[in-house]
Amino acid sequence: MNPSHIQIIGAALFGVALLHTFSTKFFERLAHTRPAHAGLWHLLGEVEVVFGFWAFVMMVVMFLTEGKASATHYLDTRNFTEPLFVFAIMVAAASKPILQASGWLTRMLARALPLAPGWSFTLVTLTLVPLMGSFITEPAAMTLAALLLRDGLYCHPISTRLKYAVLGVLFVNVSIGGTLTPYAAPPVLMVASAWGWDLSFMFLHFGDKAALAVAINALGLVALFNRELKSLPPLASPTEAAPPLLVTLIHTVFLAGIVVFAHHPPVFLSLFMLFLGFTAAYERYQSPLILREGLLVAFFLAGLVVLGGQQQWWLEPLLMKMDADAVFFGATALTAITDNAALTYLGSLVQGLSDEFKYALVAGAVTGGGLTIIANAPNPAGASILKGGFPDQAIHAGGLLLASLGPTVVALLCFKLI
Repeated sequence: MNPSHIQIIGAALFGVALLHTFSTKFFERLAHTRPAHAGLWHLLGEVEVVFGFWAFVMMVVMFLTEGKASATHYLDTRNFTEPLFVFAIMVAAASKPILQASGWLTRMLARALPLAPGWSFTLVTLTLVPLMGSFITEPAAMTLAALLLRDGLYCHPISTRLKYAVLGVLFVNVSIGGTLTPYAAPPVLMVASAWGWDLSFMFLHFGDKAALAVAINALGLVALFNRELKSLPPLASPTEAAPPLLVTLIHTVFLAGIVVFAHHPPVFLSLFMLFLGFTAAYERYQSPLILREGLLVAFFLAGLVVLGGQQQWWLEPLLMKMDADAVFFGATALTAITDNAALTYLGSLVQGLSDEFKYALVAGAVTGGGLTIIANAPNPAGASILKGGFPDQAIHAGGLLLASLGPTVVALLCFKLI
């Protein structure tokens, strides 16, 4: 390895950003104890701001040391499709007609199960919705599941321990639940075309293992917290009238169009603009769109793209020195400190990899997708929706790591042994 000075600076800033993500609760406490600068501390306490902030610092350094042309060329060569897509799909999936329809389906299935309301709601939300991510994409599944959990579980006085446990299972299940198809999970999307992985390949090699792990994780959570979940009241029926069926269908069409054209920003952003116009025209059937939350998540991912582009010099050699077994566990661990799509993308650039190595790389990357907020692209979306239910309205990185270890081990065993 012979890194340039900007690559070294980028790696150092990436490390600082990583430490920052584990320290957001500290800044939130400063906001309460140092009210004179509370706004600044609140800003630095936003997980979604972290990587965007340090990416901005890196671009300033690049501008000062290498000049405007080099800095702008670097930005022009980054691919920001994923942040843009996550923003569009997050806002569209969280619209009132979509949420009411998904909530109705979840409640119907939960009531059909001969179980206590808290048990059935948790099981359905943590199994069905993550597996739906294989068809509506993981960002959409994360948004839907987080909003359902916020209104059906986190609104009740449950323990912080249960909140973290649910978050850990949600993040892991969404990360592995999107692997039934080749287009829904970002780490699969990065390699599917290059390696010729089609729908049948993903379903046969990943689908059954992912579905089994998702079910075991949800059942394990319910078994572990059975008393607390059993004490929850029955699911409340919605008090608001449902929008007309045609409005819901139009929202669904917009959502499907954004998903179908997920790799073509001019198309899905045009559809998104039309979607915004439709919601404004029929405002009486809408609730406020989560534009702020969506923009924050997109800013986080864009920062990760900018900073991540300077990590290839050390990440690729480290990854490629491993054999198929080592890369499975190595990718699971490395995913905790870098987006799992970045890992698989680097693998797609290397020629002559064995089929066993390819499977191990992707399986390890999706297995570790729930360990941290930065491990999987949809995680910031779920965190931004659910963090209001946690003390100080902040998700502690250490708490998330501990909560996701068990579900991660389950996924690891399913992908490795079955």
